[in-house]
Amino acid sequence: MRFSKSAVLFVGAALFVALGGCNPEENAKPAEVAPKVPVAATVNGTAISQKMVDVIAKRGASSGRPDTPEARAAIIDQLTLQVVLADEAIKKGLDKSAEVAEQMEALKQSVLANAYIEDFLENNPITDDMVKAEYERIKATVTGTQYKARHILVAKESEAKNIIAKLKKDPGSFEKLAKEQSTDQGSKDQGGDLGWFDLTRMVPEFGAEVARLGKGKFTEVPVKTQFGYHVILLEDSKPIEAPPIDEVKTQLTQQLQQTNVKKQLDALKATAKIEIVDASASAPSTPASTN
Repeated sequence: MRFSKSAVLFVGAALFVALGGCNPEENAKPAEVAPKVPVAATVNGTAISQKMVDVIAKRGASSGRPDTPEARAAIIDQLTLQVVLADEAIKKGLDKSAEVAEQMEALKQSVLANAYIEDFLENNPITDDMVKAEYERIKATVTGTQYKARHILVAKESEAKNIIAKLKKDPGSFEKLAKEQSTDQGSKDQGGDLGWFDLTRMVPEFGAEVARLGKGKFTEVPVKTQFGYHVILLEDSKPIEAPPIDEVKTQLTQQLQQTNVKKQLDALKATAKIEIVDASASAPSTPASTN
C-alpha cells in the first residue's frame, strides 16, 4: 500500500495559508513564550498559543467559515498534528535539508510580507469620507433602464402564435398560460415572472423586444432565440439606481483597501532593484511514473 505524499503535504500547505499573517514567535517553545500567554494546547512541550487559534478562526470567519467551538477544535487538532509531524521531521534531520531550509525561508518571507500589508492597512485606514466619495463617483456612472417582465417559452412557433391568440382574447390570462405551457422551469411556476433585470442579462433578440414594448403590452409576434420561441409581457420599467450606500459600504471599503495596497506595492517595486535572471527557463522534466 502506497501512502500519498500529496496528502501529507496538504496538511502543512493548508496551515501555511492559514498562518500567513501570524507572528513567527508564536511557534516558540514554552520557555520562549512570555509568561501568562494563554495556551490552547501543548505537544511534546511545544505550546500552541490561544492567539494563534484566534487568528486562524478569525481568518476563517472572514472567508465565510463560521467560528464555532467545533471549528476551533478542528484548528487545534490540525495544529497539534503539525507539531507532531514537525518534531518527527527534526528527529530525521529533515530540517537540515537545503530544500526544506529554502522552503522555510520562503515561508518566513511570506509571513513578513503579510505582516507588512496588515500594518499598512492598519496605518492607512479607509475613512467614511473616502467611502462616500467613491460611492458618489460610481453612482454618477450608473445609467440605463431596468425592466420587469414575464415570458412564456415554447418549442414551436405555432405554439407561441396560439398563445398570442389566446392573450388577445384575454390579456389577463398570461400567468395562467405561463404555468400551463411554458417550458422555462425557472419561471413557469411564478407565472413566467423574470423579476427586475437589465438588458445585458438577456440574449440580444429577447432584450431588443423588451426595450421595444410599451408598459403592459405583450409581443404579438413570437420572439425566436436559441432557447425557442418567447411570448413576452412587459410589466414595468424604471431607471437603474445605485443601491443605498450602507448596502455596499463593506464592498467599497475592501475595494479601496485593495487599490491602496496595489499602489503601495507598485511604488515599492518601482524603487527596488529587481533582476530577473531567466524568467523563460523551462521547468526540469519529471521522469514518467512507472506505476
